[in-house]
Amino acid sequence: MTYRDLNTPLRTIMTPGPVEVDPRVLRAMSTPIVGQFDPAFTTIMNEVMEMLRHLFQTKNKWAFPVDGTSRSGIEAMLCSVIEPGDKVLVPIFGRFGYLLTEICERYGAEVHTLECEWGTVFDQKVIIDEVRRISPKITAIVHGETSTGCMQPLDQIGAACRELDCLLIVDAVATTGGTPVKVDEWFIDGLIAGTQKCLSVPSGMAPITFNDRVEKVINARKKVERGISTDEDRIREQQLNHSFIKSNYFDLSMLQDYWGPRRLNHHTEATSMLYALREGLRILLEEGLDARFNRHLHHERALIAGIEAMGLALYGNRECKLPMVTCVTVPAGVEPESVRSMLLHEFGIEIASSFGPLHGKIWRIGSMGYSCRKENILFVLGALEAVLIRHGAKVETGKALQAALDVYQEKI
Repeated sequence: MTYRDLNTPLRTIMTPGPVEVDPRVLRAMSTPIVGQFDPAFTTIMNEVMEMLRHLFQTKNKWAFPVDGTSRSGIEAMLCSVIEPGDKVLVPIFGRFGYLLTEICERYGAEVHTLECEWGTVFDQKVIIDEVRRISPKITAIVHGETSTGCMQPLDQIGAACRELDCLLIVDAVATTGGTPVKVDEWFIDGLIAGTQKCLSVPSGMAPITFNDRVEKVINARKKVERGISTDEDRIREQQLNHSFIKSNYFDLSMLQDYWGPRRLNHHTEATSMLYALREGLRILLEEGLDARFNRHLHHERALIAGIEAMGLALYGNRECKLPMVTCVTVPAGVEPESVRSMLLHEFGIEIASSFGPLHGKIWRIGSMGYSCRKENILFVLGALEAVLIRHGAKVETGKALQAALDVYQEKI
């Protein structure tokens, strides 16, 4: 059997991830392969760690990618600190809070949850009061919920968790690189990012960072797990053999040995993906964090102006809106999947539906990383208006693009 050359269609990807990959990143991925312990490659590893510290706004020693999609980083962080019976608090305000709950339960945690209505977030005091009430070892929370387009404030929760001796683990997959994520200032103990969203790198790595509080937990388990050092350790190993880190691949104690100066072999590094991450981070730092965050806000304003001028309604509480995901309520009488299909097949534009109780009720338009560009915003607004007219929806014809152009022509 003969197979044709790979020829994927060109798309304008306006989803909450994956997003369009920066052309510079694609070029970097064609860089020749070198061995993972070649000094040229270990230099790249060190550079990536340093650039991640700048991105995360942290002085943490540990900042490196886990090979795998964003979920691999989440699982690595949680499985390395959770021991069976540990109390974990998970505040849920969308689909990915349930994911955190499932992962914690799989590793034997006693999970306590808080839930609020989708489209809203928690008052930080509610979470802090619950931490005081149940005294969990870990609070695990999503920063930006792409399923609802909402962003949870964290600036008070971390300080309270630190005071109450609770680790704060944050899923910042959707927000890292698109809005401020201040690891040290917000007292975040462990944080997980993703490459395929605001970093505009293909899916396949999960940058993480963690501080000495997390490292202390990991290293205490590492000593027991490997049965090293003293007779007392061996006795403790027998007593606590149920509490070892269950995963080999996601064991952060082993990844520390791999990414640290010892360079102990753990797995074969995803060489081309690391090239991609390095270039994505280099692009981000060249642009500057503040400039990048402001770019996402600027294009979000233009997108919102166009959507509302068209006569469509946004979903969710505007006060807690995620800057790089805009949720639009599907107009009455319109078949949402038919609209998405026509956008894709007639215009080459992809937008997203949603999950669970919001499936079929909203569209999610992403404006992340390299996809967050003026031409993309104008294109999706014009195409969405045309498709809605073809579907018989009542829209304010011609107003969407003008409203967006008004934003772009403002003096900044």
